Amino acid sequence: MTQPNILWICTDQQRWDTLSFLGHPGARTPAIDRLAAEGTAFDRAYCQSPICTPSRASFLSGKYPIATGVQRNGNIGFPGDIVLVPRIFRDAGYRTGLIGKLHLSRAQGVVETRPADDGYDEFYWSHHPDPDWETGHDYQDWLAERGVDATAIYDPGRTIGPGVDADVHQTTWAGDRAKRFMRAHADRPWFLSINLFDPHPPFDPPADYLARFDRAAMPGPVFAPSDLDHQRRLFEIDQQSRVAVDPRRGDPDSDLYEPPAPRPEGATHDTPPETWDGKQVRACYHAMIALIDDMVGDLMGVLDETGQRRDTLVLFMSDHGEMLGDHGLIYKGARFYEGLVRVPMIFSWPGYVREGVVSDALVELVDIPQTILGAAGLPEGEGMQGKSLWPLLTGTVPADAHKPYVLCEYFDALGMPDARHTRASMYFDGRHKLSVYHSHGTGELYDLEADPSEFTDLWDDPASAALRSDLTARAFDALMRVCEPGPRRTGPY
Repeated sequence: MTQPNILWICTDQQRWDTLSFLGHPGARTPAIDRLAAEGTAFDRAYCQSPICTPSRASFLSGKYPIATGVQRNGNIGFPGDIVLVPRIFRDAGYRTGLIGKLHLSRAQGVVETRPADDGYDEFYWSHHPDPDWETGHDYQDWLAERGVDATAIYDPGRTIGPGVDADVHQTTWAGDRAKRFMRAHADRPWFLSINLFDPHPPFDPPADYLARFDRAAMPGPVFAPSDLDHQRRLFEIDQQSRVAVDPRRGDPDSDLYEPPAPRPEGATHDTPPETWDGKQVRACYHAMIALIDDMVGDLMGVLDETGQRRDTLVLFMSDHGEMLGDHGLIYKGARFYEGLVRVPMIFSWPGYVREGVVSDALVELVDIPQTILGAAGLPEGEGMQGKSLWPLLTGTVPADAHKPYVLCEYFDALGMPDARHTRASMYFDGRHKLSVYHSHGTGELYDLEADPSEFTDLWDDPASAALRSDLTARAFDALMRVCEPGPRRTGPY
């Protein structure tokens, strides 16, 4: 088979430092580790926005957010002129399907309006597991088929701690739907997107999965007391947890521990807690990923069982990361620290993709469309702006270099009640990371070679003024190169 099936697994809000094969403490991902051993993993993959919709619009179209114009969550719809990758595969004869969230437009209070032609033949939608839609929610229908009332098992105000059992979990539903799809279409090329909600907050794994992770053995957040003053300087910049918190206040083993305050009335899983136990949060987070890992192992088993493994290109990645208490912040927003913008990414296709390779090349999620289209021998879409990883994956070029820099954007992305409508961008050249908060007259600058934890901000350092000026000019040039030029030009005037 020369045209592979495409199995694209996208988690939601999963940081890069959550996979055990890379040696990260607390992580336990044997199935994903095996997938990486049978393929190529990227240790420095970056999202193009730290927020769901702009990131997803980018990696599904192959264009940067500044080019798609899709910069925010909660939009009324999706531009009709943007061609998405599944449409290209469908038009080439693939059977296409989506399981989980799409999140290219508003989902709060309404079933998401699909783009005019998103390319999916089969569409099993579930934005998040809560029963917030009376119809059109496939996961809720799946529960009902099993005699389970979703309203009885989900507390909308939950934050951290045991959640629903694994056998009725949304991740289990997604795996069940995926196994049916792969078996049903084993006789033809197929393209399947599995877009999971986990490990997005709330941090609520099944109790038996959480029991596997010793809270005391978890690493704490990346934090220094100086973070509190530093984040006060950035208070006006949008972030779900606007006030930085000393994580020791939530640690029951610390002398600074304070009992958690009652949740405010009307709080939902999108309302960040005021304090939290960083180690318990990480235990829950890893337990959620462990359930995903089991799903990945099950899907690989079905591919083996049906004889499709050697005919299938598998991609595992996430749309963006999670602060997880780093620098005193939790959830997401207009920040560009490693925990929020650096994500896992693995490609595997036996016999085609190099095996056992861990690349430290700078790569971006926007590179995915041209990569998988190249693997299938299909032409890339008009105006795509990424750079195919296919030569690197197959060994045509070395695995240690791909791009000289990566970009990330935040343009009024979160629809928060107290939003400041921040505009911000990041330019990272592999050593120096420049974050500019355009609407606030400030920014951050880090040397990750000397300061991998991003504690020492060089933005106002006189000795770094020339470096900041040079990076600012390069960042501006880089963003201008990927601005959308508009409709295709067909004549000189």
